[in-house]
Amino acid sequence: MNSLDGSGQIAAEPDWGGLLGNPDSSRRAAELWLVITTEMRSRDILASANGHAIMRLVLVYLAWEDAAAEVAKSGAVLKPKRGNPRAIARLSPHFAAMREAAADAVILEGELGLSPKSRGRVAKVEKRARAARASDAYLRPVSG
Repeated sequence: MNSLDGSGQIAAEPDWGGLLGNPDSSRRAAELWLVITTEMRSRDILASANGHAIMRLVLVYLAWEDAAAEVAKSGAVLKPKRGNPRAIARLSPHFAAMREAAADAVILEGELGLSPKSRGRVAKVEKRARAARASDAYLRPVSG
């Protein structure tokens, strides 16, 4: 496992090669991991407990991309089989997988604070510097 630069051991990256077996999928998974963990780290919401959820989100993204590529190639509706008078057009299983992966991604993005709707709830609160007031000149600390 490799950790993201600057994060110490906060989020250890899984061994995508051993998990996926496909070099192209492994490379894409590493890219997605980097994008997600960088975003979470920049907003101070990256924690080691998020590792499995981030891994699941990356795998869901990969499943969606694979299904979407197949739908783009074959279409969302499968044509009826020739020679069978009872055959009807039906929804592609790849289209159904794409929709299910999209629904899973929405849930995981919400849990991790990555979706626009959940960013305000999950993001770390930033403290602002207190504005100076005229009364501050009268209330100075007593040195002792």
